[in-house]
Parts: sequence; structure tokens; C-alpha cells
Amino acid sequence: MYTLLQLAQITGSQVIGNPLVSIQGVADLESAKEGQISFFANRSYLEAMKKSLATALIVDQDTPIEKGKNYLIAVHPTEAFQKVLKLFLGERSPLLFEGVHPTAVIAPSSQIGSGVRIGPYAVIDGGCIIGDKTVICAGVLIGPHVTIGADCLIHSGVIIREYIQIGNRVIIQPGAVIGSCGFGFFTDENGKHSKLEQLGNVIIEDDVEIGALTTIDRGRFTETRIGEGSKIDNLVQIAHGVTLGSHNLIIAQTGIAGSSKTGNHVVMAGQSALVGHVSIADRVIIAARGAVSKSIKEPGTRWAGAPAEPLNDHNRRSIYLKNINKYIKRIDKLEEKLNSL
Repeated sequence: MYTLLQLAQITGSQVIGNPLVSIQGVADLESAKEGQISFFANRSYLEAMKKSLATALIVDQDTPIEKGKNYLIAVHPTEAFQKVLKLFLGERSPLLFEGVHPTAVIAPSSQIGSGVRIGPYAVIDGGCIIGDKTVICAGVLIGPHVTIGADCLIHSGVIIREYIQIGNRVIIQPGAVIGSCGFGFFTDENGKHSKLEQLGNVIIEDDVEIGALTTIDRGRFTETRIGEGSKIDNLVQIAHGVTLGSHNLIIAQTGIAGSSKTGNHVVMAGQSALVGHVSIADRVIIAARGAVSKSIKEPGTRWAGAPAEPLNDHNRRSIYLKNINKYIKRIDKLEEKLNSL
């Protein structure tokens, strides 16, 4: 239990209302009751905020406030609420084992840093380097000569293949596969497909998060690189030789074909795609199901559709298509008038 004033001090927020009111838990806007705190960060939930029974709300300075209610005014309400969540719910570690579990298999030639925790049935092959305080959960498979930095979290069922390089504070969610072979074959005159060996690697820079069941292929003879701070959702496919810039957001079921390159702060919404060998400028946003078939050179632009086009053009075309029955009827009437002349 905390007072609103205590929560303000912890989150660096400003109190509006009664600073001594007691907060006993957290909840969303709709289900919050007396004694609980919630937050408002999306204008779509304005009505829900007004009707909320929460004792206090975390909001930003632009949110309209009502007299007689309690608020914490925060620069980033979502971040402030996250701090409050941790106070009430605590840290939830995916691995409670300390040290190295006796069922883990670790090659003698691998180097394990201080404070590393390794769960049951994890396998670490030879020549690996695992940085300090990294957590490797149950059933993780790490191939030979993999380097993993400090303070990483590798969830259960992850496969990290040979020679992969992973930076610091990287999170890899369950079932992801890092360093799988790229889809490369050549076809002879008889129509037989033969495999092209994938001998490159994957480099994942600091502060990257990779979602569950996402796959990142190794380069054929170079590298696949994921830039610093990029966040990749679940079920994403990143092909061989791709370079993602820093702080990209790649949302679920997106597919990025081989040798494509994105700039910094690029957003690819759900089920979007890049064909191979294209480049995307900084701060470009690809809308959901957008399929990019050519390079985008204009920074900060928004694209949608398949094939992708500038968002305004796509929206205008969508309106035309939505009204096409009206246009057909209008054309039919005009043709009738012309024929009657």
C-alpha cells in the first residue's frame, strides 16, 4: 500500500488532488475500483477515463482533469505506470534457479561470466562466451562460438546457432531461432534444386528484443544485422543478409526478404513485407499489410497497400474504390442521357 505522494516521488510525477489517499493496487480504466490506480495514454480511451472508478489516474499534462479527482501528472504516463506496476506486482523472473542447473550441458571450452544463471537442460556448445548476469532459461540450445553479452535474457526453447554475436541487454522470447539457414538454392538444367550453403552469421546489437517464434536467418557469406534498440514482435521472418537500422519497430507476421536494408526508427506494422534488395529511409512507416516492392528514399514518409504507395494516395484510392458502385451508377445514367440525344 502506498500513498499517492509516495507514488509521485517514485515516478517523478506531480500530484493533483489528495496526496495522502491510499493506493492498494493497479487496474485498467474499465475494471478499476476504489483504492486502485490506472493510467491514460491513448486518446481513444477518453470516455473510459471519464467513467473510471479508479482512486487515481496517471495522465500527461495535456489531459483534461476533473475537479475532485486524483491524478499523477507524468511526462510519460505509460512509463510511470510501469514503475507502479512493478511496485505492486513485483519482478517476475522466468527462471528461479540460481547458478547453473545440474542438468545443463556446457562445453569446457566455453566461458561463463559471473552471476550467469542457466536453467535445466540448456546446452551451450564449445567456444561460447556468455556475459555477466545473463539468464539462459530451460531448454535453450546455443551452438559453438556464440558470443552473448551481459544482462541478456534468453527465454526457454530459443535456438542460437553457431557463430552468432549478441550484444548486451538483449531479450529473446521463447521459441525464436537465431542463425537459421537462409532460403537459398540454385536450379540446374534438369530442374533439380541444390542448396547454397549459408556460411555468414547474425549480429544482434545492444538493447534489442526479439519476439516469440521469430526467425532471423544467417547471411550467405556476410552478416545479417539487427541494429541497436530495435524491437521485433512475434512470428517475424528476417531473411539472410538483411540489415535493420537502430530503433526499428517490426510488428507481428512481418516478412523481410534477403539483402533488404532499413534506416533508423523505421516502423513496419503487422503483416507488412519488404521484397529483397530494397532500402528504406529513416523514420519511414509501413502500414499493416503494406508490401514494399521498391526502395523508399524519402525519410519520414508513410506508405500503405500492396504494392506500397504513399499513404495519402492509398487512402484516396481506397475511398474511390469504396464508392465505385456510385460511380458506375452515375456513368450508367450519363450513358443513358447520351444515348437519348
